[in-house]
Amino acid sequence: MLYTLAGGGTLCGVAALVLLIVSTATDFWMQYRYSGSSANQGLWRFCINHKCHAHTITVAFWDATRAFMLLAVLSCFAGVVLGLSAFTNGTKNRRVRTGGIALVLSGFLALLALAIYTGVTVTFFGKRFLDWRFSWSYIIGWVAIILAFAAGVFQLCAYQRTTAEPTPSNNPDS
Repeated sequence: MLYTLAGGGTLCGVAALVLLIVSTATDFWMQYRYSGSSANQGLWRFCINHKCHAHTITVAFWDATRAFMLLAVLSCFAGVVLGLSAFTNGTKNRRVRTGGIALVLSGFLALLALAIYTGVTVTFFGKRFLDWRFSWSYIIGWVAIILAFAAGVFQLCAYQRTTAEPTPSNNPDS
């Protein structure tokens, strides 16, 4: 059961890591109509008429979202690596607990990034563009948050189970 919790946490962590990387790297966080054409906007570039351009202006909410998403990816990677170490050293290792904390932290950082992006986007772009919507990559980011939190909880539960169990005694019955 302990390896099942740690393995489930690691599996959810790997899925969260992949989804966080895909979500951060793509240019499809928001779609809107711009001068009669469809446009896509991500954290790094915006695309109009199938031509992508880097963001030329520095906006604080993009910088904050980028920073929090990159920190979430790094934290999730650390949690997965620490979770994998449970299978080499046993689940009683404190690395499982540290990995669980890193995965919960990853979910929190990604939640903070998407909350900042959502608040500014709804406030600013909702008034500026009438025909806009959040795209698939943005939604993948929310799924990654749920998986990161679940992975962290699974690994923390695996560590709690190992510390709560009594150690078997080696005394033979007389």
